[in-house]
Amino acid sequence: MASLVAEGPIHDRDRTTRARVFPWVVFALTFALLLSDYMSRQVLSAVFPVLKAAWALTDTQLGALTSVVALTVGVLAVPLSLLGDRWGRARSIVLMAGIWSLATLGSALSANYGELMLSRIFIGVGEAAYGSVGLAVVLAVFPAYRRASFTGAFMAGGSFGSVIGVALGGVLAVHLGWRWAFAAMAILGLALVVLFRLLVTDAKLDRHRIDDADTDEPRPATAQRARLSTLFATPSVICAYLGSGFQLFIAGSLFAWLPSYLNRAYDLPADKAAGVAAIAILFMGVGMIVCGTITDRLSRQVAVRKWTTAIVYSLVSLVSLGIGFSLPAGGVQLLLLAVGVFFAAGASGPAGAMVSNLTAESIRATALGTLTLANNLLGLAAGPLVVGILADRVGLVDAMRIMPLVALASLVALLIGRRAYPASLARARASVQTR
Repeated sequence: MASLVAEGPIHDRDRTTRARVFPWVVFALTFALLLSDYMSRQVLSAVFPVLKAAWALTDTQLGALTSVVALTVGVLAVPLSLLGDRWGRARSIVLMAGIWSLATLGSALSANYGELMLSRIFIGVGEAAYGSVGLAVVLAVFPAYRRASFTGAFMAGGSFGSVIGVALGGVLAVHLGWRWAFAAMAILGLALVVLFRLLVTDAKLDRHRIDDADTDEPRPATAQRARLSTLFATPSVICAYLGSGFQLFIAGSLFAWLPSYLNRAYDLPADKAAGVAAIAILFMGVGMIVCGTITDRLSRQVAVRKWTTAIVYSLVSLVSLGIGFSLPAGGVQLLLLAVGVFFAAGASGPAGAMVSNLTAESIRATALGTLTLANNLLGLAAGPLVVGILADRVGLVDAMRIMPLVALASLVALLIGRRAYPASLARARASVQTR
C-alpha cells in the first residue's frame, strides 16, 4: 500500500509532463510539415533559370507553374478544410502530406512542361487544406490569448520552408541537376508523414483540447456545430479575408520572383541569387513571428489593436517596397527591400487571430480554409502570375516596381474591418447564443 501511495504523485507528474509536452510535439510536427509543404512548392523558384534555358519557357509559363499550386489550393481549401473538420484533422493531415510529397516526386520525374504542370496541380491538391487544418490543430491545444503569436509563427513556416526550398534547391540544381532538387523535398515530406502518423492522432488531440474560456470568440452553449453561414456573417471577417489576401499578393510575388530579380538586376548566378533570396524570405518569416508576438501583447486587453497592427505592417511594406524597387540596384535599395520584406507578411498573424475570434471552434478549420482561399486566390496565386505577365511586357524590374501598390487594396479592407470590428464581434456572439 505504501508503494502505491508513493507512486501516485509520480504518475500524476508524468501525466502532467506529457500533457505539457504534447502540444509542443503537435506544433513541432505540424510546423515541420509546413516547412515541407513550402519547400515542395517553392523549390521551383530556385530552378526557374535552369528550366527557362532547358525548355525555352517564357516568364508567363514559369509564373503559371507557381500560380497553379496556389490556385488549386485556393479552389479546394474550403471543401477540404470542411472535410478535415468532419473526418478528423490528424487523419486529414497524413493524407494531404502524403499526396503533396508523392506529387513532388512526380515533378522530379517530369519529362516536359505539361507533365511538370500536372505534378504541380497535385501538389496543390495535397497542400490545399493543410494550412487551415494544421493551424486549427495547433490553436486547439494552446491558450486563446496566444493566437496571433502561434498563427504568425505557424505561417512563418511558409517563409522558412521557402528559404530552405529555394536555397537547397538552388545548390542541388547546380551540382546534381534540377530533378534532385524536387526529389530531396519529396523524401523529406514522406519521412515526416510517417513520424506524424506515429505520434499524433485525433483521439490524442481531443484529450488535449483547451477550452476557450478566456477568449472573446463566439462559442455556443452546446456542442452543436456552428452554421457555415457564419463564415461570412460579419463585415469584419470578410475584410480580414480580403486584407490578408491582398497583402499576400506581395509576399507571393517575392517568393516566386525575388531569385530571378536578383539574377537579372544584379547579374548573380542562379545559385547565388537563390541564396540571397533565401535570406530575404527567412527575414520575412522572422517578421511574421515578431509581428504576431507584438500583436498579441498589444491586443490582449484591447482586441481592436489586432487590426491596428495589421494596418501598420501593411503600410510599412507598401512604402518600403514601393520606394525600394523604384531605386537603382545598390545598398540603399537592398536596405529598403529588407525592411519591406520583413513586414510583407506581418499581417498574417493578426488576420488568423481575427478570423478565429469571429468564428466558432467547431468550424475553425473551415474558417481558416476560407482565409486560405483568399490568401491563395488574391495573393499567392495572383501575385506570381500577374508579375510574370507584366515581366513579359515591361520587364521584371519594372514589374516589381508596380507590385507593391496592391497593398493599397489591403489597407482599405483592413481599415473598413477595424471600424466594423466591435459591431461584428457583438453580432457573431449573438448569432451563436441564439442558435
